[in-house]
Amino acid sequence: MHISYQPLWNLLKERNMRKEDLRLATGLTTNMIANMGKEKHISMETLLRICESLNCDISDVIELKKSDVTE
Repeated sequence: MHISYQPLWNLLKERNMRKEDLRLATGLTTNMIANMGKEKHISMETLLRICESLNCDISDVIELKKSDVTE
C-alpha cells in the first residue's frame, strides 16, 4: 500500500487554491509540497498542520492505495 495525496489536490481545486496557497497557509517548504506531488511520505505533524490550516479531516488529505506490485 502507499499514500496518495489526490484527495488534497481535489480539495485545493474545489477551494480554488493553488499549491502555493497551501504552502503559504501551512508554512510548508516547497520541497515538502514537491515530495507530496511525488507521493512521498511526510510526517504526521505536517499532515495535522495541513488539516488545521484547511479545517478538514485527514481523510480529506490522504487516502491509502493498494500497490500494483504483488509480492
